[in-house]
Amino acid sequence: TITQVVTGLTHACALTSVGGVKCWGHNSAGELGDGTTIDRSAPVDVSGLTSGVLSITAGGWRTCALTTAGGVKCWGLNTFGALGDGTTTNRSTPVDVVGLTGVASISAGNSHTCALTIGGGVKCWGNNAQGQLGDGTNIDSVTPTDVAAFSQGVARVAAGDYHTCVLTTTGSVRCWATDVAGVTAGVAAIDGGGVHDCLLTTTGGVKCWGSNGNGQLGDGTFTQRPTPVDVLGLTSGIRGLAAGFAHTCSVTTAGAVKCWGYNNTGQVGDGTQMDQLSPASVSGLASGVASVDAGGNHTCALTAGGGVKCWGWNVSGQLGDGTNSVRLTPVNVLGLSQAAQTITFTPPASLTIGVATPLSATASSGLTVTFDTWTPGSCSVAGNVVTALAGEICGIRASQAGGGGNAPAPQQ
Repeated sequence: TITQVVTGLTHACALTSVGGVKCWGHNSAGELGDGTTIDRSAPVDVSGLTSGVLSITAGGWRTCALTTAGGVKCWGLNTFGALGDGTTTNRSTPVDVVGLTGVASISAGNSHTCALTIGGGVKCWGNNAQGQLGDGTNIDSVTPTDVAAFSQGVARVAAGDYHTCVLTTTGSVRCWATDVAGVTAGVAAIDGGGVHDCLLTTTGGVKCWGSNGNGQLGDGTFTQRPTPVDVLGLTSGIRGLAAGFAHTCSVTTAGAVKCWGYNNTGQVGDGTQMDQLSPASVSGLASGVASVDAGGNHTCALTAGGGVKCWGWNVSGQLGDGTNSVRLTPVNVLGLSQAAQTITFTPPASLTIGVATPLSATASSGLTVTFDTWTPGSCSVAGNVVTALAGEICGIRASQAGGGGNAPAPQQ
């Protein structure tokens, strides 16, 4: 079962329920972490990270993981020191970020990375050409550096392509390399895109600002906005959002996905390749979605059942469906799109020879459970009824073969 999915420029990764990491897509810089630089069109395990990971983030051509011990490991492209290991050497397997402990969350931009500490402070590293590290300079840093203005009081950090924003504990938003005015309270979450940003209000609305050349602000125009504007039709009822390179997506409280903005390779997921200036419903995802993440020109969604679906550009296999074909609507990621299910079954305490006894069991998926026996000499099973044939042990097995996005259940 998958608990988180993230997207980079041309790759994607998933966190499993046991704390392992799997990645797929572009891999020339080692961003999949499997020890190679070979693109993968289906998920592969990240070397050394089959457990012990709390959360993940992906940006550009690299990936980072927050461990359960509060440390951070990164892998992939390291041109500006964005892996934080003190070098600018690309890594095809995870390396520790130097001197970083006590981390609460992480966020990767295009070529820089930031961490929020458990004390509410922010540290960043990597490319600093636009001042995105927030240390008052334009000098790249190959190890974490303190964001001078935010040693405490931060609730979330979001790294965009060449800028960074934070959500403070008072509900205000501040950014550097660019800034935003007029957001002083009432914010629940933020996310940074290519050259635009979006926020989720405490009342479930979405507002965006920044570049709008492809309609990624969702206000029905192509007009750049220096301050947040409402996304059309999304003033309430939203519980999650994601800003990609030039498109944006949201998840409604009903579990539906809506996207807008750049759509040249189907990353909006509405079955077209037309830019959308306001939210469009993603085909087949009217319910059942837990979260969404928007990458370069592709998008992935985590279903409520723990599966993953992706759509959009696929030249490097970043949709994980085993092909390199562009998909205008969601497709299942191979091996990650079946939700786990369990069976609850209490067998009869006793049987009487020749008397039919009903059987009852339920699957957590709600799908029908079937029964059979591995002791045909002592009992027979027909449908949901067992009949003892002899005074011997009768073995009854409850099964659910899977379907509808669910994996086969362990037999009981």
